[in-house]
Amino acid sequence: MFSLFSLKAQVTTPEDFFGFKPGADRELFDYEKLIEYIKKVDIQSDRVKVVKVGESMMGKPMFLVLLSSEKNIAGIDRLKKISKELALNYNLSDEKIKEYVNEGKVFVLATLSMHASEVGPAQASPLEIYKIATTKDPELLSELDNVVYMIVPSHNPDGMDLVVHNYLKYKGTKYEGTYYPGVYNKYVGHDNNRDFVTLSQSGTKAINRLYNDEWFPQVMVEKHQMGNRGVRYFVPPKHDPIAQNVDAELWTWDGVFGLNMQKDMTEQGLKGVVQGYAFDDYWPGSTETAHWKNMIAMLTEAASAKGATPVYIEDNELSVSGKGLSEYAKSANFPDPWPGGWWRLSDIIDYELSSTFSIIHTASLHKKELLELRNRLCKKEVEKGKNLAPNYYIIPLKQHDAGEMVRMVNLLKEHGIKVYQLSEDVMVGNLTYKKGDVVVPLAQPFRAFIKEVMEHQEFPVRHYTKGGSIIRPYDITSWSLPLHRGVDALEVDKLSSKLEKSMTLVEGKFSIKSDAPEKYSYAIFAAEDNDSYKAAFTAMKEGMKVWRASADFKVDDNNVSKGSFLIKKNSKLNDILKDLDTDPIFAGSSIDVEKKQITMPRIALVETYMHDMDAGWTRFIFDNYNIKYDIVHPGEFEKTDFTANYDVVIFPDNNKDILKSGKYKGSDGTYSIPAYPPEFTKGMGEKGMDNLMKFFNEGGIILAWGRSTALFAGNLKVPVNEKEKEDFKLPFNDISKTMSKNGLYCPGSFVAVKVNKDFELTQGMPENIGVFYRGNPVFTTSVPYFDMDRRVMAKFAKEDILLSGYAEKLDLISNKSAIVWLKKNKGQLVLFSFSPQFRASTPVSYKLLFNGILLGKLD
Repeated sequence: MFSLFSLKAQVTTPEDFFGFKPGADRELFDYEKLIEYIKKVDIQSDRVKVVKVGESMMGKPMFLVLLSSEKNIAGIDRLKKISKELALNYNLSDEKIKEYVNEGKVFVLATLSMHASEVGPAQASPLEIYKIATTKDPELLSELDNVVYMIVPSHNPDGMDLVVHNYLKYKGTKYEGTYYPGVYNKYVGHDNNRDFVTLSQSGTKAINRLYNDEWFPQVMVEKHQMGNRGVRYFVPPKHDPIAQNVDAELWTWDGVFGLNMQKDMTEQGLKGVVQGYAFDDYWPGSTETAHWKNMIAMLTEAASAKGATPVYIEDNELSVSGKGLSEYAKSANFPDPWPGGWWRLSDIIDYELSSTFSIIHTASLHKKELLELRNRLCKKEVEKGKNLAPNYYIIPLKQHDAGEMVRMVNLLKEHGIKVYQLSEDVMVGNLTYKKGDVVVPLAQPFRAFIKEVMEHQEFPVRHYTKGGSIIRPYDITSWSLPLHRGVDALEVDKLSSKLEKSMTLVEGKFSIKSDAPEKYSYAIFAAEDNDSYKAAFTAMKEGMKVWRASADFKVDDNNVSKGSFLIKKNSKLNDILKDLDTDPIFAGSSIDVEKKQITMPRIALVETYMHDMDAGWTRFIFDNYNIKYDIVHPGEFEKTDFTANYDVVIFPDNNKDILKSGKYKGSDGTYSIPAYPPEFTKGMGEKGMDNLMKFFNEGGIILAWGRSTALFAGNLKVPVNEKEKEDFKLPFNDISKTMSKNGLYCPGSFVAVKVNKDFELTQGMPENIGVFYRGNPVFTTSVPYFDMDRRVMAKFAKEDILLSGYAEKLDLISNKSAIVWLKKNKGQLVLFSFSPQFRASTPVSYKLLFNGILLGKLD
């Protein structure tokens, strides 16, 4: 039979194109070369279609590769429409479902090498593409008639280039296979899959659009790598705990796909494949948010080499730990252990190819069931939304920080959630909801996601044995959007016809802004709004004059809080206003209020080369808010004159020993050498610490949070002159080690804090907030001596401390200090027990960081 495919040029082999077979020892290609090959095959084969889906944070184009039969690729738009209908249309008739199931195909999405040091999946992709483009195997051709395999060949293009170029730079030297020095993308490094609720990074936005706005695949898999001294390959299902809002049918299908992978891989002689080990699926990260949007969502993990450099593993070096396996031995979920020996990138690629084609085989085998499942879950979730509480979330327009409410509503829309506004006041029960309030009904296909991110998290406690140890979470345990953003959201636990009749769908971007008046003298930005800080920092960056109110005041009928910002009308101000989600107060005449002019402080942001993700997130926040800063690495402290060049030094969360010495200190007191070239492992050293303490003593401001606060505990020294140093101890202690011994455990939860509103640091804050906390540090303070002082700016609540997530013995931190301000001579130090900007997901506490940056010098 005549085929257009026969007219195509012969498909170029990966080996001919790259000059080596992908997986060859000590050989890697970069992102540009990968995309060049894929585009070449796109021209050569009718089974391949390449679509641009977005851009990385560094501006690299991101692509989706569609792989299927020639007929399916030619009719891809029709198949895409069917996939969307099955995913979202809960009114489909049985007849229409049958038609769509017969005509439709299973879309399987694979996102590769999100964590760029995990090179294998991306390096395997040309071999997968070539095999599909050229196969004559009748079985695979039949499967391609039923399946559209979708590859994002590199989820992290920026990181792929950084890692590959670093590997090639050191290839042939003693440092071959060492880590990339820094985070392997612009900001967040390994945390990029921790961004799938918040969607702050352009790469996660692009993938999110793929599965809940454009293509609606029925199956997705994230392909990762892990350490090299344990199992060789992890396949689903995951271990407990699992997300409670996800439908049971999805969990069973994880098992079907995973068991088939293990069976197929073992049959092909690939040893060391495990199920139900190490990884849980409770938090929305390891499978993006796909499970909560009715997709079969999976994770695979291959053991790593050193990039493309082989590693040799002795049999007595192999071990396991954590959930699912206690011994490295033949087990029900680990039936064929790998015996040890050489492990190469080519091995990883063999496992990747095997797992990929197993997934395609399973998807093809169960085409009818999978397509029916997608629409059945769509209908089931809508029915749950009608019959199970809560039925609605209502988000009042009136909020402490209106901008965060607007951004939260638009984030829900970005996740594929329909939101509405009330066209009039409505009473439901004893409460009246106001015209303009936002309504999120749960009778939607993505109900599980709505409930997951809008409710307070309650960790599903499970035990290894009855009454035995609790199965602890893999990652964090809180991601509640209202809590993390400081937004009030109310649950309505019954259907309301009044509410339904008054709901108007929000089309396009949700906004509460209005046009600025033509005539005004000042724009006044409320201290309660994060937007106001963005306006102030942007204005200062642009050279405008900015003032802060020193007292509460009134403009017309508006009460304005102390700490609010005032900017005179000027030609540049309109551009700033356009970038905000809220309106300022416009004053038509001069304002009678005591105020002081503020200027942009000179900021040194401390960042190590050792994949410093918290510093990266801090940079992201600063860039987003137009806060100017310099990066200073610990090894540069000795030569940095902080006193002459900076006003504020900021230490994001990091290990004290890494900051001081560039090495990890073990519990036994010995140091381990990080796997980086030595120029990237320099710590502050004694001279660097002296420079920092001199800066502090002479009036500098230091902000630190998390583990970095340990730098300032215990005995310290400050240079008095070239020969003498003054010994001192600041009036605080970190008692978290004692608390931990007494049972305190907090893996990453939202806890209640009471804020002391009497201070410059806490301007714009409500009295009671939640903060993201991981169990340390825990501060106590003492009566100061000499030229020192302290104030407690915030305390953990006395009771009802846990707001969302999981913790053990949290009562131990009752009424303990959460933020401490310390003074020595003219210097100020602010210590946070929590990360105020955690993964760009806790805007409720951003203002504490911003106010710290804007602390005035002591007189």
